[in-house]
Amino acid sequence: MTKSTVSSYVIALPRNAKRAAALCFDTVLIITATWCAFFLRIGEIPRDGYELLIPTLTAIVFALPIFVRCGLYRAIFRYTGWPAIVTIARAVAIYGACYCCVFTFYGIAQVPRTIGIIQPLLLLLMVASSRILVQHWLTGSPQWLNGSASKPGTLIYGAGSAGRQLASAIADSRGMHLIGFVDDDRNLVGGTVMGLPVYAGDEINRITERFSVSDILLAMPSCSRARRAEIVSGLKTLGLRVQTLPAVLDIARGKVSTSELHEVDIDDLLGRTPIAPDEALMRKNIDGKVVLVTGAGGSIGQEICRQILPYDPAVLLLLDVSEFALYAVHQDLERRCSAEKTELVPIIASVRDRDRVDAVLEKWRPSTIFHAAAYKHVPLVEANITEGILNNTFGTMNVAEAALRHGVASFVLISTDKAVRPTNVMGATKRAAENILQALAQDHTKTCFSMVRFGNVLGSSGSVVPLFRSQILAGGPVTLTHAEMTRYFMTIPEAAQLVIQAGAMATGGDLFVLDMGEPVRIIDLARNMISLSGLTLKDDTHPDGDIEIRIVGLRPGEKLYEELLIGDNPQPSPHPRIMRAREDFIEQSKLRGMLEAMYSYALAGDAVGARSVLAAIVPEYQPNS
Repeated sequence: MTKSTVSSYVIALPRNAKRAAALCFDTVLIITATWCAFFLRIGEIPRDGYELLIPTLTAIVFALPIFVRCGLYRAIFRYTGWPAIVTIARAVAIYGACYCCVFTFYGIAQVPRTIGIIQPLLLLLMVASSRILVQHWLTGSPQWLNGSASKPGTLIYGAGSAGRQLASAIADSRGMHLIGFVDDDRNLVGGTVMGLPVYAGDEINRITERFSVSDILLAMPSCSRARRAEIVSGLKTLGLRVQTLPAVLDIARGKVSTSELHEVDIDDLLGRTPIAPDEALMRKNIDGKVVLVTGAGGSIGQEICRQILPYDPAVLLLLDVSEFALYAVHQDLERRCSAEKTELVPIIASVRDRDRVDAVLEKWRPSTIFHAAAYKHVPLVEANITEGILNNTFGTMNVAEAALRHGVASFVLISTDKAVRPTNVMGATKRAAENILQALAQDHTKTCFSMVRFGNVLGSSGSVVPLFRSQILAGGPVTLTHAEMTRYFMTIPEAAQLVIQAGAMATGGDLFVLDMGEPVRIIDLARNMISLSGLTLKDDTHPDGDIEIRIVGLRPGEKLYEELLIGDNPQPSPHPRIMRAREDFIEQSKLRGMLEAMYSYALAGDAVGARSVLAAIVPEYQPNS
């Protein structure tokens, strides 16, 4: 069995087992220290067991409880550093004072008084040495133990608290050989930190050549952004790989790149645990079927395709008007796809083109359609009213009517919380699209129409997350439209899974609402993203912070908060995060004339006329200019 195999086995042991082993080992060290103390004092180990018994038992009874109390067995041996050595010294000092009082000041017959002084000193030496040797054996960090000089040399720039934590965190890295620290503080230069030398900044060139340094890790979280940029700029001329370290744990796990910022983990921002999907619901409308996803190149469309693929559709039709977006999603899915089970078909088409949509459905005869194609950016649709109406409302009608003509079994519309009491054209067009499907479902049962309404998805093209991320990367400011704005958020994978499951539960005309959890204040989201990026907020309290949050005012059509229901009567469903809503709609006989009038206005480019009819179809629409 090799050394690495044994060390891996030891590291993998349960925590309690390792603590028990450490206690037993320290017991052996206590006995050994006592015997050695006698040998040093009288030149031999007493043959009379009584002379050894009392000092040994007393040492065990005193030392082990004190060591436990001082936390010696909570420490992780492979991360042992100076803080652990100080803890050992403190624990032995307390023990030594007690032991010395008994055997040196009070005195025990047949036991030399100096044993009370010699034994604690030997025990300190043995316990500290054992921890250091075990740490070196487990991590293989010293050159004399594992030949680490052959590994790439690494320097940590910053010998403060963050630098010491980083050195401890990477101590067991098999692919990194830590040379030492670099620091601008002249009080630290020339000394040692955790047994490693501290060099001055102007010595980097010499140290790099001498030790074949390939990586420098910046561990200076309190350093200003400008100073960090200055240091990085200077180090890059040396041909070294430079990584700035906004968060110690992320650095140790290799998540940080030379871009100075690491990507924010949006699941952390959301702070909720996703529920595992119901396999039966996921497969119901997918397994072995022809499935069409419109808007397949968008954020939601792409993720729906990714979630569909593992459930083995016979054919997955990817429809999008954007050539680049379609190419990207097709390439991504091809890498994931099993060609034996699923055929991927990219289709360039606009849902506004009635004849093209009809031709696609006639050729491929899909059983299931997920309609995600829509214009979703509120300000853009507000500035292009007729285009939004033609795409979002009439595009949905084109696909839905084609689905009826060609016998599609299931049609699922991806809707939005902005369709509830909309204050913008985008939300109103989506509510009108919902109304069309509700009316069709009332008159036709051959196709099962359903709608799934939910809020923002984190990380989508229309989400604030990529916007905030780019603003933070550019040095700020992060722009908010209002300090009190709130939104519902969900991760894209969870939203896509719930959409598929909701469609499988539909019976016809169902309007599903996803449980989005609690609304999130956008200003809190911005603060969290700044913090998770390793930067500080710049405000009146902290004028020297890195990133400022700037309030720029509400945009046309924007609401302070979103809702998911028009009424207050959601009904439960078999899934804990999917609810059913029952909402009024305009019947087909009356709706048809209104749609024809709106289509004529929109086709003529008459935004005022088109919006007036839209307001009649969606009476709760209250434009916010």
